[in-house]
Amino acid sequence: MSKINYNQASFLLSAVALKHLPEDNGNEVAFIGRSNAGKSSAINTLTGIKGLARSSKTPGRTQAINIFKLNDNNRLMDLPGYGFTKAPLTVSKKWMQLVNDYLQDRGCLKGLVLIMDIRHPLKEQDVKLLDWAVTCQLKVHILLSKADKLKKGPANNALLQVKKAIEPNKSYISVQLFSSLDKIGLSDLQQQLDKWFA
Repeated sequence: MSKINYNQASFLLSAVALKHLPEDNGNEVAFIGRSNAGKSSAINTLTGIKGLARSSKTPGRTQAINIFKLNDNNRLMDLPGYGFTKAPLTVSKKWMQLVNDYLQDRGCLKGLVLIMDIRHPLKEQDVKLLDWAVTCQLKVHILLSKADKLKKGPANNALLQVKKAIEPNKSYISVQLFSSLDKIGLSDLQQQLDKWFA
């Protein structure tokens, strides 16, 4: 299995409609999660490029699909966050429809990286997304982000709790601890993505 050089990532484009996306070929891995779960930070840590994915002080600022090119064949997709948002309802509905259409229609999507704050895992929308992904037979890798905010014992307890919850669907869903600050779990994430991109 060949390794991807994530440090070569570069911003490709922002799409506010599916028709603006690149051709539906090659491989894509999409990052999704609640607006304040640490999605942008996870992408920046993965690539080692500070500020590649812009994190905002106002959760819910990403209202388009931001696309990062790794090489000619592989892309990372930064999907709009869900949940807490300062955007008007009509706008948020529109971009949730965009995410929904992307997840349903995109043939080259190999897997979803679902980011959850380790202190608040498996919120209602996370569970709905996981159920939907399993129904569609789409692979999901959960990052329990901000693992540095908990001591080792509580962090491992949270991991066990999520493992228990996903046990019936473990052929589709995997989970790990992750911290953008301490780089906890970075190599595990890279290995998982290398598998999907292969």
